Amino acid sequence: MRKFGNFVLGALIGGLIGSSLVMLFAPASGEEIRKEIEDYFKNLKEEINRAADEKRAELEAQLEKMRAG
Repeated sequence: MRKFGNFVLGALIGGLIGSSLVMLFAPASGEEIRKEIEDYFKNLKEEINRAADEKRAELEAQLEKMRAG
């Protein structure tokens, strides 16, 4: 049990040190990074929706073709 406690303590300390270093060496401010992340996920969502619409249209065309014989 003591080894597990030491592991958890080390993980917490490592996480704190790592997050501190990320904040110090980040290339942009927090607001800019949040905006970039928001834009990335907005574009990703649009791309997924577009791909889904294209696939739906393709499958509907195949279904109509199969129904027609």
